Amino acid sequence: MTDIYPILPPNVMPDKSPLVIAGPCSAESERQVLDTATQLADMGVKVFRAGIWKPRTKPGGFEGVGSVGLSWLKRVKQETGMFTATEVATEQHIVEALDAGVDILWIGARTTASPFAMQQIADALQGVDVPVLVKNPVNPDLELWIGAIQRLYNAGVRRIAAVHRGFTSYEKHLYRNLPHWHIPIELRRRMPQMPNIGDPSHIGGRRELIAPLAQQALDLGFEGLIIESHCCPDEALSDAAQQLTPSMLRDVLAQLVVRETSLMTETLTELRRQIDGIDNQLLDLLAERMRISREIGAYKKEQNMPVLQAQRYDEILQKRMSQAEVLGINPEFVKNVLQAIHEESVQQQVKL
Repeated sequence: MTDIYPILPPNVMPDKSPLVIAGPCSAESERQVLDTATQLADMGVKVFRAGIWKPRTKPGGFEGVGSVGLSWLKRVKQETGMFTATEVATEQHIVEALDAGVDILWIGARTTASPFAMQQIADALQGVDVPVLVKNPVNPDLELWIGAIQRLYNAGVRRIAAVHRGFTSYEKHLYRNLPHWHIPIELRRRMPQMPNIGDPSHIGGRRELIAPLAQQALDLGFEGLIIESHCCPDEALSDAAQQLTPSMLRDVLAQLVVRETSLMTETLTELRRQIDGIDNQLLDLLAERMRISREIGAYKKEQNMPVLQAQRYDEILQKRMSQAEVLGINPEFVKNVLQAIHEESVQQQVKL
């Protein structure tokens, strides 16, 4: 996939600054759409986003105004010169959006999670030259995300970008959707030509979290941001807590720092060399740990002992997490690392 093209023509892409796509979660009225779009255009935002069809978790909530809202997006283009973007989930959505002149389509997290739905969308876009943004699936499944992108690519779509909107969790957390930054980082490694767009609105779920999350995305080399902005966010019919007024958005964007990725100082080179050395030591230590695990496995087999001893594992896990906290390391991170090491150790013993 080396022939992925920018989603917008080079002459309208911001110079060194991230591409900003902004607008309300949902198009609610013509006045709301035009008021918000006018304020955003005055700030220099190039792409206006608004949900026309809104898939909700449960029936009975506001599910978008439907096709009537497409005429409002037309007016946005005519009166502000902005590009327009909306979410599509069916072939009919695609047909109506393109007929109305919508410039950019995006695929929502629920749709990305369904290979059947993605194939239908890919078939509907066969031979159509339109930019498509693909949000990550609801669950942290990189292969499902890549598969959705590949279906579009196989249908001839070449202007594709990945949107990182975080992943659902059953547990309560600071964020609405957990960032799991390692997943978009791995996506970038696997698909280096694919532009990445951060969605701090859906990751954070609260407007006060948008600025730091947007900065994290830029620090990781994301090329753009999609941020929900509403002229009266407290009156929004959907996702009110995570929407910014255009003036709030202006303040957030003014605070963002775009790092210079092309500079490489001697200090940074030396620090990276140290990291490489530590990584090599870690691999040597892991290899030694697995060797000892195999010896333990052989002993257990000789003594007719079970491989898994849950009580000891739980004790070790709690002890190491406490040590991590003292050392200033995130205990949850250490827990994840130790769980992976333990699973591999068990496999090493089972194979004997």
